[in-house]
Amino acid sequence: MTAGPPRWFSHVECGRPVTNAPLLLFLPGSDGVGLGLILHHKSLGKVFEVRCLHIPVKDRTSFEGLINIVEKCIKSEHSIRPSRPIYLVGDSFGGCLALAVAARNPTIDLVLVLVNPATSFDKSPLQPIFPLLENLPSNLHVAVPYILSFVMGDPIKMAMVGIKGDLPSPQTIEKLSNTLTSMLPLLSELAEIIPRETLLWKLKLLKSAAAYTNSRLHAVTAPVLILASGKDNLLPSGAEADRLFSTLKNCKVRYFKDNGHTLLLEDGVNLLTVIKGAGMYRRSHQRDWIKDYLPPTKSEFKKTFNEEQRLFSLASSPVFLSTLPNGDIVRGLEGVPGKGPVLLVGYHMLMGLELGMLYKKFLEEKKNILHGMAHPVLFTSKTESSREDMSQYDNIRLYGGIPVNPINMYRLFQRDSFVLLYPGGAREALHRKGEEYKLFWPEQPEFVRMAARFGATIVPFGVVGEDDLTELVLDYDDQKRIPFVREWIEEINKDITNIRSNIDGEVSRQDLFFPVLLPKVPGRFYYHFGKPIETKGKEILLKDRDNALTVYRQIKSEIEGSMAYLKKKREEDPYRSITQRALFQATWGPSTEVPTFEL
Repeated sequence: MTAGPPRWFSHVECGRPVTNAPLLLFLPGSDGVGLGLILHHKSLGKVFEVRCLHIPVKDRTSFEGLINIVEKCIKSEHSIRPSRPIYLVGDSFGGCLALAVAARNPTIDLVLVLVNPATSFDKSPLQPIFPLLENLPSNLHVAVPYILSFVMGDPIKMAMVGIKGDLPSPQTIEKLSNTLTSMLPLLSELAEIIPRETLLWKLKLLKSAAAYTNSRLHAVTAPVLILASGKDNLLPSGAEADRLFSTLKNCKVRYFKDNGHTLLLEDGVNLLTVIKGAGMYRRSHQRDWIKDYLPPTKSEFKKTFNEEQRLFSLASSPVFLSTLPNGDIVRGLEGVPGKGPVLLVGYHMLMGLELGMLYKKFLEEKKNILHGMAHPVLFTSKTESSREDMSQYDNIRLYGGIPVNPINMYRLFQRDSFVLLYPGGAREALHRKGEEYKLFWPEQPEFVRMAARFGATIVPFGVVGEDDLTELVLDYDDQKRIPFVREWIEEINKDITNIRSNIDGEVSRQDLFFPVLLPKVPGRFYYHFGKPIETKGKEILLKDRDNALTVYRQIKSEIEGSMAYLKKKREEDPYRSITQRALFQATWGPSTEVPTFEL
């Protein structure tokens, strides 16, 4: 469609989304056709009602005219379903459009997702050549797409889309070569799709869009998520993300240091995953961490554990043991109930090193999401920066992390969920030197009484191995003795609410900080899940605090016993050393499970 006015369309392949899905309006870049959505509309269409703005090539609607078109749509949708948020996903030029609309409509519940927004157009490295493009003879215009192709994006990353990562190297190279070759004719066709007059209009439109939007940034109150590329040769997107992060009232940034301007068209970027990981998906005015949670997809699981955490998995080579009802210890999770509600109560390793492999094992073997009760600060903007990669915090949210509080635990038990609780909390996860495998628990048995109310099964577990993988170099006490570090710790904790201020003892006093660790020649992780403790039928008994306290102390003792058992038995493991494990897998294949000590 090259003629006619701008219009909205929906991809047929999007299908029907989940109930009460929010509306997502995609605002395209300067191409106007919404090409940036082509790799993402299927996944987005499962959880959003997706529409895309199409701006025909011959259209000459002004920037304010385009604002009016988007405004008309959001006002109409808001009047029909005022409780539903409306997402504006703006790619480059579309980022300016989204910000401008948000500035003019502060009373409508909007969520902005901006991909390399063109608000920095006046600082583009290509500014010196724009006058040349304007004066370029018509017969040389066919060269423009080839020139722009070198700055718009990474052709290798774009060509890698759809090529399976597990193919042998010769096949991967062959497919990559064929894809790159097939892209060349498309560049020549681009000159026909975007003729010289259109290109000049687009440059003029970009200039006016950036100026208009920048003058109104102060009026934007909507939450904003920015996806910024580190190798954007068209716009200084990294520096612009820094500026917008400090300027906008409610802004998060996810930084892709190895990607180019056409971020949404490059391999390895999943827009829905970024939105989920940043905690930005919701279906009403306020995010409901339980109702709005979207489980990880197979592709997300594969990317996290087969790519991003593959080396850590090989290094830690975890051993999982569980206890059957008759007391026998077996390898795997057979002893852990398959149906909820289940409450897993355990020891929190330094910096939560055990979490990734724990999530992976339960998803693989039990097909269950572990909803970890996590410190609320992980779900606020206090941990954000303007150069934030897809971080471990995003993975916590992606794989079921929920802010810890009694109401959330209550609601998870109502849904027969698997809940992961560390009573030692931050004090345990940020322990000092020599405190590994020591529990720091308050004398509060409330989680036992909560579990009993729903007849949940409590499974105590211990884990050892942090001392085999890392060495704690600077702990909290060390850092507090360094003046400028002490001031930094005090600053970051200044506005953080102490969630255990009503509890006596050391566990209530723990500032958040980042311990300094050094990696070791990797040993191995060992997990042991104790005999499940049934609370079903004991609701009346456990209403009594003294009885609950007895069970609470039993759970703590079981965890300490599990860790003592693992520390003793790992000395008998012939494959505790990474060298022995590497030799075994070289002989039997990398997918073969490495043996351990005799049970």
